[in-house]
Amino acid sequence: MGTLFDLVITPVIVFIVGLVLLRFTGKKAVSQMTSFDLLFVLILGTVISEPIVTKTLWKASVWALVLTLGYFGFTYLVLNNKLRWKLNDSPTVLIRNGDIDKKGLKKIRMTTPELISQLRIKGYENVADVEMATLEDVGEFSVIPKARARPLQPKDIQLSPSPTFIPIPIILDGQIIDHNLKYLDKNREWLEQQLIAQGYSMNVLDEITLAAVNQQGTLDVDSEDPSNNDQGSYAYKPGQEN
Repeated sequence: MGTLFDLVITPVIVFIVGLVLLRFTGKKAVSQMTSFDLLFVLILGTVISEPIVTKTLWKASVWALVLTLGYFGFTYLVLNNKLRWKLNDSPTVLIRNGDIDKKGLKKIRMTTPELISQLRIKGYENVADVEMATLEDVGEFSVIPKARARPLQPKDIQLSPSPTFIPIPIILDGQIIDHNLKYLDKNREWLEQQLIAQGYSMNVLDEITLAAVNQQGTLDVDSEDPSNNDQGSYAYKPGQEN
């Protein structure tokens, strides 16, 4: 019984405890992390894995809980404007008004070629086109282009586009999302009619990867059927011998 607990139950409990604590700390702790967020995740990973090695399951759980409470306390302090800039790193300016800030590069230990590479990733080839580029406190590289280099906006040519519409999925990987049908005040009979209009039926749902309602109120269907793209440039596979 002891061996079963050590080999099976303990790792499961460790996983569940770690998952619950990370969910409590919020999405920030597992996405865009500050230095403290990263340190917390590293220490938490070490603490919750301790029982697998030393068999101190409950002690390690208490340690992890105390660490999480400490993390909550720190994040609460960060909300204070007076302490925020002392506890968190501030963004580092790397380009200002088209000029590279060498002090900023030296501070974060980034070379000029690395900076230019980051600009290319963001879609900018010329440093002179950048009004400001910074390395944010979460480690993300952000670029604000000069007015002449920024993408054209509808307001620049006096256009008033219609509001942005987000397609609403009705079928995902062959499964009907009934609550989205209900949200749209539609039913499966309406869905069947839409599928028939697109050349499908309810009997081939497994072949449908995605079906979503568009801005016109009709259904756009993406299926596994490659019959429309079996020739020409659409059939090209990178690396395929010709």
